[in-house]
Amino acid sequence: MPLALWALTLSAFAIGTTEFVIVGLIPTIAASLHVSVPSAGLLVSLYALGVAIGAPVLTALTGRVPRKTLLLGLMLLFTAGNLTAWMAPGYAALMAARVLTGLAHGVFFSIGSTIATSLVSKEKAASAIALMFSGLTVALVTGVPLGTFIGQRFGWQMTFLAVALLGVIAFVGIALLVPRGIADSKPAGLATQLAVLKKPRLLLVYAMTTLGYGGSFIAFTYLAPILQQVAGFAPDTVGLVMLVYGVSVAFGNIWGGKLADSKGPVRALQIVFALLVGVLVLLAFTAAHKIAVLATVLAWGAVAFGNVPGLQVYVVRRAEIDAPRAVDVASGLNIAAFNVGIALGAWGGGLIVAHLGLMHTPWIGALIVGGALLLTTLAGRLDARDPAPQARRDARAVAMH
Repeated sequence: MPLALWALTLSAFAIGTTEFVIVGLIPTIAASLHVSVPSAGLLVSLYALGVAIGAPVLTALTGRVPRKTLLLGLMLLFTAGNLTAWMAPGYAALMAARVLTGLAHGVFFSIGSTIATSLVSKEKAASAIALMFSGLTVALVTGVPLGTFIGQRFGWQMTFLAVALLGVIAFVGIALLVPRGIADSKPAGLATQLAVLKKPRLLLVYAMTTLGYGGSFIAFTYLAPILQQVAGFAPDTVGLVMLVYGVSVAFGNIWGGKLADSKGPVRALQIVFALLVGVLVLLAFTAAHKIAVLATVLAWGAVAFGNVPGLQVYVVRRAEIDAPRAVDVASGLNIAAFNVGIALGAWGGGLIVAHLGLMHTPWIGALIVGGALLLTTLAGRLDARDPAPQARRDARAVAMH
């Protein structure tokens, strides 16, 4: 794999770290800024909203900007956002910094796959994309627990400074290693993207994604307060628990991909969502016991992100039938749906914590994921009624040529 691809992977690692590290720091930030835990949880929501808005809108608006120039600009924006968070004098400034950083995240992953594939031969395209996205997985395994540890020991501001330094390193890597003449695949305009949202079957997939992720993040956003206030873990051990979670996520991603390959995306999603419902219900009973909650967090990591391969494969398959000229757009909008789910889950979790209490987040999250399971079952039944979808895909492919 070319060195330029490793520069993209490092950028993905920095971006993944800044997105998820906030989860381990919510109690610390709340205490430092004298805001409630649900208010600190909104920092997760607004970042995710920045991603969801930034991906389709800014990608369309920056279509004429050369790819390398755009990448460098995005890493400057990312670094500026984290430096702003580091120097934030209060809650409002930190909130603005999170939105700013989320905008960079959305565009980076919208164009990243196209750039990654342009750097290698066609037969290595899937491996190139997998390598770039592995930066996110590595961030969950190492960046998030390390960032949480730094924030617990030296103050949450130092975590954002450390991530900003990663952004500087990624900027230098892109400047030195990514070639200027990257194949410029023009992204679809906003009109094309909005047309995809008129397809009912694609909307069903986006609803599955939003509920599946939203339900999990109702509880995951408040995992650190649960670990500290209910399980009784010391604040500086939360990073170690996040490490356990991240390692489990890495295995869960691989398992989820293999399950989708062997069972098909719909059946795989039914299994993953059902297991996720079970783990969230279990968390409601194990949260007060240190060893039991550690085992539950380990199981949670294994299924929390295991739905990603199935959801992405399924949305592409549906797009090949329903919107064959906008498959990339449909896939990108599913990334936006993930982040809408994260935003709504973190926001809804905050309301639950404020009005019902911390330990109501797991079982309510399980109910929402149960909704994703029901929608997945509905999608499977609609597929069964769909006459020869593969034949229709082939016919459309011939018509396009």
